Amino acid sequence: MKKILFIIGSLREGSFNRQLVREAKQMIGARAEVTYLNYTDVPLINQDIEFPEPEAVARLRAAVKEADALWVFTPEYNFSYPGHMKNLFDWLSRPLVAGDYDTPTVINGKKVALSGAGGKMATAKCREKLTELLTFIKADVMEPQTGIALNMEAWTEGRMILSDEQRAALKAQVEAVFKD
Repeated sequence: MKKILFIIGSLREGSFNRQLVREAKQMIGARAEVTYLNYTDVPLINQDIEFPEPEAVARLRAAVKEADALWVFTPEYNFSYPGHMKNLFDWLSRPLVAGDYDTPTVINGKKVALSGAGGKMATAKCREKLTELLTFIKADVMEPQTGIALNMEAWTEGRMILSDEQRAALKAQVEAVFKD
């Protein structure tokens, strides 16, 4: 069974991206084992504490290593991704052994799906910059990506309701995750 690790870019419990995660999980159903990455205790990247790796970083790397694919659901902050997402991927891009820049990192070659729910641009700038970062650190960014532009009711009621078109886009992304 395929193992998919969900990474949620919003720390807020009631966030639209957490709501989008629930939609994707429902579409996946029993076809995969889905786990959620808790990275709230990962320290800021700092070479002074890189070796030996902090326990939270070891857990982060182990979760990524055992996953067949990562699926990032993230909001857009000021035309980019949240700072804590950058910190997460910075740790994943670092060598596993001090001074060993030849051995692949845990993110190297890992399939990564990207989705986001946000304003009228549907997280396009965030996903563009995250694609650039992930490509640079040698992850395999998957297509298609899903961007959800939230309607006014979502903002006023705090509840995301997907249109048929948005649901179809998310479903197409789910199917792409299962193609090999």
